[in-house]
Amino acid sequence: MKHFIERFTHRLTQPLPGLEVQMRMAPAIRGNNNHFPPNARIGAVLILLYPHENELYTVFMKRTEDGGTHSGQVSFPGGKVEESDKDIIHTALREAEEEVGVLMSDVEVLGQISELYIPPSNFWVYPTIGFCAERPNFVIDPNEVAHIIEVPISYLLQDEIVGSKKVPMSAQKSIMMEVPVYQIYDHTIWGATAMMISEFLTLVKETH
Repeated sequence: MKHFIERFTHRLTQPLPGLEVQMRMAPAIRGNNNHFPPNARIGAVLILLYPHENELYTVFMKRTEDGGTHSGQVSFPGGKVEESDKDIIHTALREAEEEVGVLMSDVEVLGQISELYIPPSNFWVYPTIGFCAERPNFVIDPNEVAHIIEVPISYLLQDEIVGSKKVPMSAQKSIMMEVPVYQIYDHTIWGATAMMISEFLTLVKETH
């Protein structure tokens, strides 16, 4: 695992696959672009890697049903930039600590993957990759997180979890659309998070 993390960290310093592989998991309604308006909000997410049960894992969170744009969806920990944040990486680490209890001081930052615009919420999001030497003691914020979902990277690499499904395209769940998805256990991941996973897994495959 140590050698993989070293190789993966080095891979993150090279040119990234970017939009081409992200678009493999993009809803058709999105269009083939990644442009964002001047008034877009800036945010960050943390793709956290850690050892568990002799494997490399990552963690997702299912958001609470709060009526917001991404209510009830599965995502990586993350959120918007605050004035007190030193930089975009600090945003990702702070949000992960607030939402799922991953201590910022325990995370080794490996690098970043390609930023991504999320039209429904008007967010320009920067994904950071981090590594914890031990499985974190997860503590969720019940106001934002319904529960966490721990997933082995080996599971994410299975072709069988990739497919398509009709999902709600509005918080009111009144509009349904067929989109590419990752079906992880009994959870459906789509949209921007699926696009980030697509690039992340491309890099993982290139590292092996």
